[in-house]
Order: sequence, then structure tokens, then C-alpha cells
Amino acid sequence: MNAITATDLTKVYRYTEQAPGMRGALKGLLKPVRRQRTAVDALTLTVPEGQVIGLLGPNGAGKTTTIKMLCGLLRPTGGDLQVLDHEPHKRSFDFLSRISVVFGQKSMLWWDVSTYDSLLIHREMYAIPKPAFDASVAELTERLDVAHLVDIPVRKLSLGQRMRCELVLALLHQPALLFADEPTVGLDVVAKLALRNFLAEMNRDHGTTIVLTSHDMSDVAALCHRIALIDHGVLGFDGDLQELRQRSGQHEDADLDQVLAAMFQGRS
Repeated sequence: MNAITATDLTKVYRYTEQAPGMRGALKGLLKPVRRQRTAVDALTLTVPEGQVIGLLGPNGAGKTTTIKMLCGLLRPTGGDLQVLDHEPHKRSFDFLSRISVVFGQKSMLWWDVSTYDSLLIHREMYAIPKPAFDASVAELTERLDVAHLVDIPVRKLSLGQRMRCELVLALLHQPALLFADEPTVGLDVVAKLALRNFLAEMNRDHGTTIVLTSHDMSDVAALCHRIALIDHGVLGFDGDLQELRQRSGQHEDADLDQVLAAMFQGRS
């Protein structure tokens, strides 16, 4: 079974170009210049249930747009997309209750209340029965070593502590599919290792499918069974990390920035 099936997935942004200043605004009003930009171009990708896949590429390659279509935040311009047997853009309750998204630079926790208060809100949102809620909180807080932190206001937590609490919140409803966008950005070495180990455990013990975007080669090497490389909205590589290194011609100890730079050198 596939968690994600995308066929010729396409996203085109249409916009009006406008020169600066009052004259440009007037000209744009009277004679608008229409432009369009293809962010994702006929991308075909399947992700089996239980796989950890890294969705990688340089800035502006179309990764974020792809993730937003996969989780239903954007509607595709063309192609077919099925995620957990749903069309994501319809945002059905069943679909939303089976996925979760963690953004390393955006918080889902309420800043001035405790993590536990945010967990209670999510319990109501997802209609989680009390016994299942208690069991999930107990398991996640133990695995992430945050049981002593969940009653502290989020604003008083360190970045590493907050990210671990973010994961408790994201996985509270036991989603089948997790989108993790730069989950370790800004964390120290110890905190990064803790998060990587936790994600690996969730995949191993619960079969959680994980789509990871990261510029940290250590994240990718530690977690990903497979790498999908996007360039200018096109799937340019699909394989494992060793194949990617070989394709790039870089040494085995080269970091991800070096590998990507070699892959995209000379391209505009």
C-alpha cells in the first residue's frame, strides 16, 4: 500500500507583474501584465506506507510547494494526488486526523500556556477518547523525556525542549503520516540526536510514514531510507543516499550542501 501517490503533480502560480511607484501601479491597473511560474512540474512520486523519505533540493526548488500540496494546504493545478486514499485539498476530517505536520521554525504550541493545555485542546479537536489520550501522552512524554516539562509555560522552554514538546503535540493523535520540515533547525547536537532517535523509533515501532525535508546531512543519513531530489519543480533523482553521493561525485563524508551544490552546479 502507498501512503502517497502523485502522478504528474503540477502547481502553477499566476500573478500580475507591476513596476514600482505610482506610475507602475497605474499602468498595472490599466494594462496588467500577466505572468505565471511553474513551481512543481509534472512530478510523479509514490511513497509506500512505513517509509522514511527525504524530500531534498536547493532553495526555491519546489519542496515547500510540494509539501503543502501533499498535506492539503495548496490545491494542485494539475495531475492526480492521493494521500492515504484521500484528495488532500478537500481537507476531510478523516484525512486531517491521519496526518501531522511539524515545522522547525513554526510553533503549534500556545506560547503563554503549558504544553499540556495545548494537548487538551488537540484532544478535543481530534475527538480522542480519554484513555487513548492518557496512553498517548504517557508514551510520548516518556520517549521524549518531557514529562517534567509539560506543565511549564511554553515561553519558558528552551528551543530543544519546545521542539520535543512540539513532537508530542504533533503525534498525539497517532497519525499514519508525518511531514517533518526542518525539525532539527537551530538545535544543538544533543537535541538533534534525541529528535532523530525518536523519529526513528516512531517509524520502527508504529510504522509511521515520514516525509522529511532538511539541509542537515546527519538528519538525512540517520533517518531516510530513500531520497527524492527536486530541482525547478522536477523530480531529478529518486534513490538512496549512497546513490546520490555517487551521482554527485562527492566523497562519502561530504555534507549535504556540498552534494547538492555538485548536483546543481551550472544550473540556473
